[in-house]
Amino acid sequence: MSDLKAELLDVALEAAARSGTFLRDGRPADLGVAATKTSAVDVVTEMDIASEKLITDFLAGRRPGDGVLGEEGAATEGTSGVEWVIDPIDGTVNYLYGRPEWSVSIAARKDGETLVGVVAAPMRGETYRAVLGGGAFVNDEPARVRVAPPFEQALVGTGFGYLAQRRARQADVVRELVPHVRDIRRGGSAAIDLCDVALGRLDAYYERGLNPWDFAAGDLIAREAGARTGGRPGDVLSGELTVAAPPGLFEALQNRLEELGAWHD
Repeated sequence: MSDLKAELLDVALEAAARSGTFLRDGRPADLGVAATKTSAVDVVTEMDIASEKLITDFLAGRRPGDGVLGEEGAATEGTSGVEWVIDPIDGTVNYLYGRPEWSVSIAARKDGETLVGVVAAPMRGETYRAVLGGGAFVNDEPARVRVAPPFEQALVGTGFGYLAQRRARQADVVRELVPHVRDIRRGGSAAIDLCDVALGRLDAYYERGLNPWDFAAGDLIAREAGARTGGRPGDVLSGELTVAAPPGLFEALQNRLEELGAWHD
């Protein structure tokens, strides 16, 4: 591991641990919605905002020359060439309702390439991490995808957007897909879903409409655990479509989603 990667991993792990502890232990009993974004059900809580500030303040102290891109508005270009991509709470609705499937996602990239990814899931007692070329881990144990099952035996994760028209289209895709796989799961945190592919807790995952902070860390963790990731056939993963699965199943799912027009609202 290069000195830069080692430093970035150390910083990301500490930032995620601090934020995760703050969110777990400091959640108000009367937590409410502070704002909405794309629709009335796309919510932001006061803890999202506080978590992002905790992380950005920490990063500014440890690596003041770095850029930052955060879900709740943090955006600085920096001078070092390193950019941090932050989701202070991935799975905000779960967090709002007191459900355990939420995480803190932090990635560091340079020259467009993600070097380090950390996803902390405090209610699971787990932290997932990866360094480019260095493998993936959950806590201190190596993470590895399952061997690809036949398509009809695949447990597939997905998620839904917050705009009614997109949700309706996503429901159509699920209706067409679910008779042909083992089952569908919807957890509510894209970062955790990608890490669950890395751990073999899901065989595959797909979703339309993600943002860079949703997938930056989880994508690297899944790839370093042996998954393939991408978007539509021939494309990298993006807001248009994100797909992750072991080789073999990846191509089958990607092609089926293309047939179903899963990238189209």
